[in-house]
Amino acid sequence: MQRGFAAALGNWRTKEGPLARSLAAAVREAVVDGRIPAGTRLPSERELARALELSRGTVVTALTRLRDDGWLHTRHGSGSVVRLPARLTERTTPWSLDRGGAGDADLDLTLAVTAAPHEAYLAALGRAVERSAALLVDSGVATPGLPRLRELLAERYTRSGLATRPEQILVTSGAQAALTLLVDRLHTDRRSPVVVESPTYPGALAILRRRRARLLPVPVTAAYGWDTERLAATVRANGPQLAYLIPDFHNPTGAHMTAPTRAAVAALAERHALTVVVDETMRDLDLRTPPDTEPHLSGARVIQIGSASKVLWSGLRVGWIRASADLVREVLRNPLQAQLSPPPLEQLIAAELLGDGDGGGDGLDAVLADRRARLRRQRDHLAGLLAGTGWTYTVPDGGLSLWLHLGEPTTAMELAARAAGRGLAVSPGPLFAADRASLAHHLRLPFTATPDVLTRAVALLTG
Repeated sequence: MQRGFAAALGNWRTKEGPLARSLAAAVREAVVDGRIPAGTRLPSERELARALELSRGTVVTALTRLRDDGWLHTRHGSGSVVRLPARLTERTTPWSLDRGGAGDADLDLTLAVTAAPHEAYLAALGRAVERSAALLVDSGVATPGLPRLRELLAERYTRSGLATRPEQILVTSGAQAALTLLVDRLHTDRRSPVVVESPTYPGALAILRRRRARLLPVPVTAAYGWDTERLAATVRANGPQLAYLIPDFHNPTGAHMTAPTRAAVAALAERHALTVVVDETMRDLDLRTPPDTEPHLSGARVIQIGSASKVLWSGLRVGWIRASADLVREVLRNPLQAQLSPPPLEQLIAAELLGDGDGGGDGLDAVLADRRARLRRQRDHLAGLLAGTGWTYTVPDGGLSLWLHLGEPTTAMELAARAAGRGLAVSPGPLFAADRASLAHHLRLPFTATPDVLTRAVALLTG
């Protein structure tokens, strides 16, 4: 054990500074990298000193640092156990964003993502493993989804006012996988254009561009939402067969489609034989008090896609399609479906997290309440930091980011380049544009980071 522990620390002695500080840093890095799993019981101080060829005093100092920082829990008579500190496990922000993730950035705000709900996720994982025995005696090949997960998703739609049967659900490895399957099935005429919002989610643009689809952008603004007259005129003039919309806390503007607009879009789709794929990945991120989201955008020509990635964790690659049972059967015949289906254990974990807590967990409602409260505080903190910059924005009722208008003469690309030089990575507006060039004076700034990181980021952005 001692030799294995020492090997897991790597070549830590080459670092400058006191040995105790370097040793404590090496243990932290090894825990984060998974070389020393959380829950590992450490050898005694005397054994560690012998294995690491250090004085016992140096080892005691290093362990004290770790204990004070929350990386170690010691119980008298039971020894010390490695753990992740509460400041990491009790927040919504991925720790890697604080350490840089885009190129050489010290802070990475290019991704509007959250960390997993740590305790709830570990509990769900444990329950999923306990329930996995029946899976292991089956083939494990791709199916429309585990029956329990499809039932849970159908029940959630039904409870929110959209009657749904399990056979109308197809489980996928995320919302992008869902969109890929639907575009492959529905965009059969490559000459037919596709309606998208401007701005919109870059991942969806990438999928459509790979098919060389001609994109018809329709403006969406944080303050005024969707221009239904412009949308109707675009549909009438171009005869598209497919549209991709994000009506619930739109990415990146945060706009939320009103009930009358939803009804108008559904009627337009029916009138012009337009299939509308509705991305609902942000739907549960309603930050109003209390949450009071609009009815689903639904209708005979409307298909919903969703995902656990924004609400729970991007690492949980579970999404879904809600469509007619006939369309689900058609999509199942696509050879891509097997490649874009999540592993059974992932689906079991998702089912535990999306359930109501009858398996011993807190249930999704408790997780959502906590996430919403934290995101609401972070949103308001970021909005306060930006006051006085001269940049304009609408504080959204939900979602994960602010959509800033920088005004003249600053372009987002120039600002992003300056920020990168200071160690901050951000996403300029053209990344969200169908033409890759417009939205030059806009910037997306997620509020998924902790308040202290947001404070640092705004200082780098405005300095």
